[in-house]
Amino acid sequence: MPSTELPFVPPATVLPKVAPVRVGEGERLRSVRLPGITLTVRSRPPAREGLPPALYVHGLGGSSQNWSALMEQLEADVDGEAVDLPGFGDSPPPDDGNYSITAHARAVIRLLDASGRGPVHLFGNSLGGAVSTRVAAVRPDLVRTLTLVSPALPELRVQRTAVPTGLLALPGVAGLFTRYSKDWTAEQRVRGVTALCYGDPGRVSPEGFQHAVEEMERRLQLPYFWDAMTRSARGLVNAYTLGGQHALWRQAERVLAPTLLVYGGRDQLVGFRMAQKAARTFRDSRLLTLPEAGHVAMMEYPETVAGAFREFAADKGAAGTSGGSVGGSDRRHRSAGAPGDGADAASASGDGADTTIPGS
Repeated sequence: MPSTELPFVPPATVLPKVAPVRVGEGERLRSVRLPGITLTVRSRPPAREGLPPALYVHGLGGSSQNWSALMEQLEADVDGEAVDLPGFGDSPPPDDGNYSITAHARAVIRLLDASGRGPVHLFGNSLGGAVSTRVAAVRPDLVRTLTLVSPALPELRVQRTAVPTGLLALPGVAGLFTRYSKDWTAEQRVRGVTALCYGDPGRVSPEGFQHAVEEMERRLQLPYFWDAMTRSARGLVNAYTLGGQHALWRQAERVLAPTLLVYGGRDQLVGFRMAQKAARTFRDSRLLTLPEAGHVAMMEYPETVAGAFREFAADKGAAGTSGGSVGGSDRRHRSAGAPGDGADAASASGDGADTTIPGS
């Protein structure tokens, strides 16, 4: 689709001032200028020197804040950073207006190359899962392990609850939705997103909900908000139609890094049935299913996801400072939804209650 279909977005230098992005306790933000893009990176000081680096990539409509809970859980295990993809969070739009999966992957690669932090433990959720899969396939030297939470990989039978997100990619739909929803409050929008993305919206604390409302109010002031959403949704749908070596499932087959797959049984955007296909496709994979979780398990059950990653990295010899040697096939499948297991413990402890707007 030609880029002229959507309104022109002014350069970041002339964009209006909006409220600052929230920075959680113990977090830091920095801006990284790269060719054609400027990225905001959120980080937490590692618990000690020499920890292996990690990078977290959010989903459609999300931001680096989606990873705050998991980053805190893993601060003693990795030196973690979370990126705001171009046009999301606190990152301005890309200079060329390109929001394709390839462009987002290129942004991640440029960040890793510029920082010299690779190979990293790479985490991706939803759209960020598709982006991270492409990064791992084309630049295996940058990825130590891959952790995918409900990755947005092509499905033949899309769930009905995911159709509205896909329709956003069609020309004119974003404009229609904007006019239809112009009277919706930020609170109404957040409740809708939370109901769509969480297995149990009740896990969001009142404080976390208020933070999400404030973030939504901030985003709605950005003139490029819907443009970034629409073009990224279109980029994801277009990626689903690609064949040959560029097909996402074909690229998943090429991933060399050990891969931890996390799927939620109440996910309304990525079919739970895709978990087994993913486990068969990624050559060195381990599958964790969380029957009570929705689309953003790292926000609902950060303690459980962190524990699974910790065990996975240790088994693969990828924990600690050196990364170690990895290889072989790991097809184990663990479900954490039974009473008394990690999911139950996470629920009882209130993990993930202080959250912001999830992405899809």
